Amino acid sequence: MDAITDKTMLETAEEVPARPSREEAEEAVRTLIRWAGDDPRREGLLDTPGRVVKAYQEWFAGYEKDAADELGRVFEDVQGYDDMVMLTDIDVESHCEHHMAPIIGTACVAYLPDRAVVGISKIAKVVEIFSKRLQTQETMTAQIADAIEEAMKPRGVAVFVDAKHQCMTTRGVHHPNVSTITTTFTGEFKANPELRERFMRLTEKSRR
Repeated sequence: MDAITDKTMLETAEEVPARPSREEAEEAVRTLIRWAGDDPRREGLLDTPGRVVKAYQEWFAGYEKDAADELGRVFEDVQGYDDMVMLTDIDVESHCEHHMAPIIGTACVAYLPDRAVVGISKIAKVVEIFSKRLQTQETMTAQIADAIEEAMKPRGVAVFVDAKHQCMTTRGVHHPNVSTITTTFTGEFKANPELRERFMRLTEKSRR
């Protein structure tokens, strides 16, 4: 790394602001209310800043959690089971990082265990951790697969996400019926077309 690039990175790191206080966050909401053309002192809006900040704590709770922690405990006594483990119709509730508008859909996640499995609820929690952040769907899909791959070292991972983006349905081009589909395959899922096709058939069956 050259000196100029290194200096720029250091300066950028130093410029990252500290996380604002709750009071500062609520004041920012009041600013947005005024910018939208309303009066934050109006009776119906008095408690809105607090409600918005509370909602943000829930919508973006994924920043406070680590997927590796959820996947840290595995079970090796599986009587030799080595076929696909798959969860379908996992709710995805995220927000677009470009407009902070909701992304609503479902995910299907599968992995091929290598001597060990993880509690099925943990897979759903991994999806939740990455969805409850500012995201692009493509990044989120890859992050889910990468987290399972890194923590469990399975023989393969498959992730399918089907979601509608409110930044596209309620603004901009206004196409409310458009779904975005993203997929990621690793290991045997990537190498074996028949296995990949089996996964896709099962996702299709779950969506009917």
